[in-house]
Amino acid sequence: MTKVRTLAALIMTPLAIAAILLLPTPWLVALTAVVFLAGLWEWFRLAEIDDTLSRTVLLLVNLLLMVALVWASRSSSGGSLVLFQLATVVGVIWWLLAAMWLKHYAFASDHDTHARMFKLAAGTLAVVPAWCALALIHAAQPNGHRWLLVALVIVWVADSGAYFVGRRFGKHKLSPRISPNKTVEGLLGGLVAGIAVGVLGGMFAGADTGQLPLVAAVALLTVGASVIGDLYESLLKRHVGVKDSGNVIPGHGGILDRIDGVLAALPVFALGKAWLGF
Repeated sequence: MTKVRTLAALIMTPLAIAAILLLPTPWLVALTAVVFLAGLWEWFRLAEIDDTLSRTVLLLVNLLLMVALVWASRSSSGGSLVLFQLATVVGVIWWLLAAMWLKHYAFASDHDTHARMFKLAAGTLAVVPAWCALALIHAAQPNGHRWLLVALVIVWVADSGAYFVGRRFGKHKLSPRISPNKTVEGLLGGLVAGIAVGVLGGMFAGADTGQLPLVAAVALLTVGASVIGDLYESLLKRHVGVKDSGNVIPGHGGILDRIDGVLAALPVFALGKAWLGF
């Protein structure tokens, strides 16, 4: 399984990097909309929407919301990204609420209509703001494409760092009821790895020396958000008793399993970058 997982990563990672660095923003936004909506389709499964027609209608509603955001942002002068910025802020607020949800494991776990409604709303609040944040980061000048790559690499490296440090040194469980394999030591390892990559990536993206401490601070918050996103998806899977959100990617499970941390990290990175001005 490890070989299959590694091979899949070796194929997907260069393709993702090439798309981020080479595609113009509208094309990348369209491509990631497909990926994020595919993850949302799996989210509906975790929310126990089993009927294909119902899931299709819900997916179309979210697609129309994305289209509406793009359409409303257009103008004769070239357009405005204000709605995307507002959606990004909403995303950050949602993940703060999600962090509180993690403390109440049983909330919305009773498989009834009300639980589904909470989880369906959570899916939209996770996916659409993350998609808006991705567009904001990539469209920013200068070097928005590089900054988006930095944001994603922070999440990827932090996840790997947490995995290897946790396996080697992990003794204290981070959240045993939600994700028994995650440890405090792994979290610290991921934070260190993410901050280090964030600083190096900041130099690659054009940050000057005085901005690097700000980049490090945003990288820290980004890693923290990615952990919340990962834990929240684990919570959803625990509620319905499944190991993976799907089986689309060999060795990696579903698409949502690969982007759960990214969904939470992108709004935080985008807001931090805009607020601190690097």
